[in-house]
Amino acid sequence: MVDYEAAKQAVKALLEAIGEDVNREGLKDTPDRVARMYAELTAGAGEDAGKHLQVTFRSDSDGLVLEKDIIFYSTCEHHLMPFMGKAHIAYLPSGKVVGLSKLARTVETYARRLQIQEQLTSQIADAIDAYLAPRGVMVVMEAEHTCMSARGIKKAGSKTLTYACRGEFTDNAQLRSDVFALIKE
Repeated sequence: MVDYEAAKQAVKALLEAIGEDVNREGLKDTPDRVARMYAELTAGAGEDAGKHLQVTFRSDSDGLVLEKDIIFYSTCEHHLMPFMGKAHIAYLPSGKVVGLSKLARTVETYARRLQIQEQLTSQIADAIDAYLAPRGVMVVMEAEHTCMSARGIKKAGSKTLTYACRGEFTDNAQLRSDVFALIKE
């Protein structure tokens, strides 16, 4: 939960520390806007992603389920700068499935926290594994990090790819290869 007054004061202090006049017209309301923005960007911190995965449906299907190109935005916990990209979730049902929008909501919940991409990928895989108990799950995330593209090395367009495997995906290279091929389609 964001303490708006403390956040506003912190933004004001930061602006002053970098030499800005916090009373000039363009900056007068900036501390309030930034406090509200961070409340939105970190809204997933107080949420249990499992709530999205609790409602399941019985299914005899044992074929691969792949939800791909789930757009996400997150905030790097090292620089407080955005990173954004696509998440792809594959799982092998074991008697139950979840509504496809619930996979996207799970991504959103974990992405709306101060994060690193590696942790984000694992958290999503762990949640799906825990709530759906599938035969296997694979989460692939590709993202551009503005802490690398807009500052520092300044390599715009570079992408970071992470993936996490659980269950049958862990030891089955062909299954992983199939998922990567489907993602590229």
